[in-house]
Amino acid sequence: MTIRLSDLPYGQQAAVTTVEDAGLPDPIATRLRDLGFVAGEPVRIVARGPIGADPLLIQVGFTRFALRRAEAARVLVEPLAAG
Repeated sequence: MTIRLSDLPYGQQAAVTTVEDAGLPDPIATRLRDLGFVAGEPVRIVARGPIGADPLLIQVGFTRFALRRAEAARVLVEPLAAG
């Protein structure tokens, strides 16, 4: 089941499946890939902003990034089973 990173429950581990391009060229999608949002990379939401849950603090591998919800919505992930 693939969902948007912005919809991933807080603390749930997931694996990146793809980053959606809004058009060509898409500098935001390119930058997300450069930052490590690539297929198979583990991700999780570490924290949410106080107003409207924006921005999101995302951990990719061992690195953390603050992303706007609109940016996180471009990343498709597959939730991983807890355990």
